[in-house]
Amino acid sequence: MSRIEARPDEDAATTGNLTDRLLAGLPAEAVLTDPDVTASYANDMASFCPAGAPAVVVLPRTVEQVQHVMRTATELRVPVVPQGARTGLSGGANATEGCIVLSLTKMDRILEISPVDRIAVVEPGVVNAALSRAVEEHGLYYPPDPSSWEMCTIGGNIGTASGGLCCVKYGVTAEYVLGLEVVLADGRVMSTGRRTAKGVAGYDLTRLFVGSEGSLGIVVRAILGLRPKPPEQLVLAAEFASAAAACEAVCRIMEGGHVPSLLELMDRTTVKAVNDLAHMGLPETTEALLLAAFDTPDPTADLAAVGALCEAAGATQVVPAEDAAESELLLQARRLSLTALEAVKGTTMIDDVCVPRSRLGAMLEGIESIAAAYGLTIGVCAHAGDGNTHPTVCFDAQDADESRRARESFDEIMALGLELGGTITGEHGVGVLKKEWLAREIGPVGVEMQRAVKQVFDPLGILNPGKLF
Repeated sequence: MSRIEARPDEDAATTGNLTDRLLAGLPAEAVLTDPDVTASYANDMASFCPAGAPAVVVLPRTVEQVQHVMRTATELRVPVVPQGARTGLSGGANATEGCIVLSLTKMDRILEISPVDRIAVVEPGVVNAALSRAVEEHGLYYPPDPSSWEMCTIGGNIGTASGGLCCVKYGVTAEYVLGLEVVLADGRVMSTGRRTAKGVAGYDLTRLFVGSEGSLGIVVRAILGLRPKPPEQLVLAAEFASAAAACEAVCRIMEGGHVPSLLELMDRTTVKAVNDLAHMGLPETTEALLLAAFDTPDPTADLAAVGALCEAAGATQVVPAEDAAESELLLQARRLSLTALEAVKGTTMIDDVCVPRSRLGAMLEGIESIAAAYGLTIGVCAHAGDGNTHPTVCFDAQDADESRRARESFDEIMALGLELGGTITGEHGVGVLKKEWLAREIGPVGVEMQRAVKQVFDPLGILNPGKLF
C-alpha cells in the first residue's frame, strides 16, 4: 500500500471536500471538475502507459495559488500530478486515479531577460520556442530545442531534462538551468541555485530537480543561462548505402575534433515516411541520411571538411546547403520524423536509448534485427552526434498481436542499449513507461538511494506517485 492510500476510510470525505477546499484559495475558472474536460488531461503522448481519472484539474497563475494547491493536497492526502504541455513520451505526466492535475500552462510569463548577466527568468508554462524568439531579439540564444519546441514548455523540459537537435555542441536542458524556485509538497517555497556566472554553495539541488519529473517539487520559476546568438548555421546532407557507413562517418567527425551544431541521422524507413507525409523529395534510395550543421564564422569550410570525412566513410553523395533557407528545409524534414513515422501505422512507441558514439553502428544493426524478428516497421532517427537514438516502433493499436510484438520489441531495444553500455533514456525521462528498466540500469542500491531522496522531499508520497520507481 502506498503512503497516499493509507487512509481509505476518508476517501469519500476527501473527494467531496477537495473542490471546496481548492476553491477557497483559487478563482473558479482555475478549477475544472467536468469529467469530460478533466479526462482530456489524463495522458501525455506515450503509448502503453496507464492513466487514471483526475478528481480535478487546476490551472494556477501565481506561486501563491500553487502553494494553496499543495497545502490542500497535503492536508487531504491527495496525489498531485504536475503537467506542462503533455508532449512527453514516457507517461510522466499521466494522471493517477483521483489526483489533482496541476497544469502549469497558465504560468507563462517571461519575467526577465538580462543581456549583461546572460540569463532569462521564466515561469514554467513558457513555451520553448517563445523563449527562444524572445531572447533572440536581445542577440541571445537559448540552445535546448526539443523536436516539440513549438509546443513543449520550459517546466516540462526541466522535469524531463530534455535535449534536442543541438545537444552535440550545446548540451541539454540541465546545463542551462542555473536556479529554481520550487513549491515543495507541503506548500513551502524553496529557492535553489543562483543567477551568477559561478556558484558552488552547498549541494547542487538545482540539478537534483532537473529530470525529477515533478516527483520532488513543483517548479514555479527558473533562472536559465543564455548564450550569445551564434551565426546562422548551414547544413550538409550525406547519403550512405548502409547505416554502418553513416555511423562510421559520425565516429570520424567526432574523432577529428569537429564541433558541429547538429549531427542527425535518419534511416531509410524514416526518410520514406517523411517523403510520404510531406513530399519533401528526400533521397529514398539511401539507407541512411546524415545531416551535419555548423554555426561557425566560416561554416562552408567546416562543411567541406566534414563532407570529405563522409566520403571517406563511404557516402554515395554529399550535398551542402547553399543558404539558410535550404538548411531550414533539411532541418524541417528531421523535425517531421516522429510525426511521419506515426502516420505509417497510426500508433508509435518512441524509444529513447542513448549509447556511446562508438557503439552507434551496433545499435542500429541490432534494431534492424529486432524489427525483422518481430515482423515490425521500426524507423530510427537519432541525435547521432551524442549517440541518442529514437527507434520508433510503428504498429496498429487495434491489432492485439501486433501491439504485443511492439511492446516486446521496445523492451528488446532497451536491453540492447544497456548491453552496449548505454542508458534507457537520454532525454525523454522514465515516467511510467521505463520504471522497470530504470531499476535494471541503476541497480537495487541506486533505487534505494533515489527513494530515500524522494522521502526527504515528499514524505507522504503525493507528488507524481507511480513514476520513476
